[in-house]
Amino acid sequence: MADNTFTIRGASIIDGSETPAVKADVIVVDGVIAEVGKLIKGNERGRIIDATDLTLAPGFIDMHAHSDLAVLSDPEHLAKVTQGVTLDVVGQDGLSYVPTDDSTMAVLRDQLFGWNGEPKNIDWKFRSVADYLGLVDRGAAVNVAYLIPHGNVRMLACGNEPGDATPEQMKHQLALVDEGMRQGAVGLSAGLTYTPAMYASDLEIAKLCEVIAKHGGYYAPHHRNYGAGFLDAIDACIDISKMSKCPLHLTHCHMSNPKYHDKVDELFERIDRANASGTEVSLDTYPYLAGMTYLHALLPSWCQAGTKQDLINRIGNPQDRLKIINNLNVSGSDGNQGGVVNWPSIVVAGVTKEANIKYVGQKLIDMAEREGKSPVDFYLDLIVDEDFKVNCILFAGYEPNVRAIMQHAKHMVGTDGILTGNRPHPRAYGTFARYLGVYAREEGVITMEGAVARMTGRPAKRLGLKDRGLIRTGLVADMTLFDASTVKDRATYDEPRLFAQGFESVWISGIETLKSGKRTSNVPGQAIRSNAAATR
Repeated sequence: MADNTFTIRGASIIDGSETPAVKADVIVVDGVIAEVGKLIKGNERGRIIDATDLTLAPGFIDMHAHSDLAVLSDPEHLAKVTQGVTLDVVGQDGLSYVPTDDSTMAVLRDQLFGWNGEPKNIDWKFRSVADYLGLVDRGAAVNVAYLIPHGNVRMLACGNEPGDATPEQMKHQLALVDEGMRQGAVGLSAGLTYTPAMYASDLEIAKLCEVIAKHGGYYAPHHRNYGAGFLDAIDACIDISKMSKCPLHLTHCHMSNPKYHDKVDELFERIDRANASGTEVSLDTYPYLAGMTYLHALLPSWCQAGTKQDLINRIGNPQDRLKIINNLNVSGSDGNQGGVVNWPSIVVAGVTKEANIKYVGQKLIDMAEREGKSPVDFYLDLIVDEDFKVNCILFAGYEPNVRAIMQHAKHMVGTDGILTGNRPHPRAYGTFARYLGVYAREEGVITMEGAVARMTGRPAKRLGLKDRGLIRTGLVADMTLFDASTVKDRATYDEPRLFAQGFESVWISGIETLKSGKRTSNVPGQAIRSNAAATR
């Protein structure tokens, strides 16, 4: 009998559709759900798994993953497998590793070190979406869907320079997006507070989204402002969606600026009005109050134009340095949502130099004081000393808004989980378990069925997946089995790599990646390609 043929007996099934849990059995044959029924007897197939006290759900989908390299280099991928994840959506925030050429790949490997590190067991020859997804198909810990990163596309066509794209550059970008969708990407991501994407106009992005819409994909922006201009940025995203007729998915849609505390209704009014008018809008969040990124992302865009050496020269030039300091401390930086930097909110999460390990887990403002420097001078000196390979955690959230947003009918789950660094954000290891254990079971902010739907049925629908995302006969057996009475996150800011508790088994196409709470050696994950690729 094949390993992917088995019977699960007596589980409480939460099927991903938001309907109440039911007690039933599930029979899986050759990796497909063959039967779902109330305590089937005499019809068992393969190994029998007693799930009397456990909950069976579809495999969880991370709508905002930063495991672009981890899925190629780490066959265990414990952060996700140990909390029920069977699909990562990567290529987020407008920056990843394909499409590229030799020159842009070198730039992006440098720029994204703080997000993804640089695993030594990767063959860096891949340059296209097809190349990347082909590597995933060799076997991964989870399934992988890919968003075309707008920053890559713009860098290939326009370089790392400000200014509107010329007609020829626009033609180049449109061709790259079309090619990426035909090769299997599911949409377009944008990182509009990161270079070079922040140099693009909304009209430029709308033109690219028209191509995405033609292929049935969606637009997933890290939009231009998560600070005081948050709602203006949301309006701009919705306008792009309307212009292009492309569905919009608002990634890590946290509303943290003090200006918007207890004002989530203003966000919901915009989302609900757009959906009512036929412009499809959804969103995802992680259930934590801090964010994480590479530290030099806070710099103003003008000083990041050109090459890394250009940036180093500007930081070292007294006049340019004073201008940078003024942006960071007085006038505001577009790399920091247009606002001045709140230095006390920044904690260093990862460094590369042994001499700087002492800074990890420390507030930047405290380290600056110990070194006898102003916070901004310490910041500039550290990012140069670290060759821009340092990442950070920024504390800026507002719990009432986090709770309100997760209750919205279009809400889904994304970890935004950065896996690298000495002490990364705990969201990579805890997001799914935290929604289930804290916000569903303990706090009752959402129901357990609602939490599961946010991780399964809703994202599967957004991705256009008709063969998974629910526990239904005929669908692929991507599933997770957990104890709803004990499931909970354990990862903290001090110990961010502690595994979630309560997960018993995880299957991809009926093949177990987690068994009795332990990682197996199986790597059944495959690329999940768009319909555009399937119909070429």
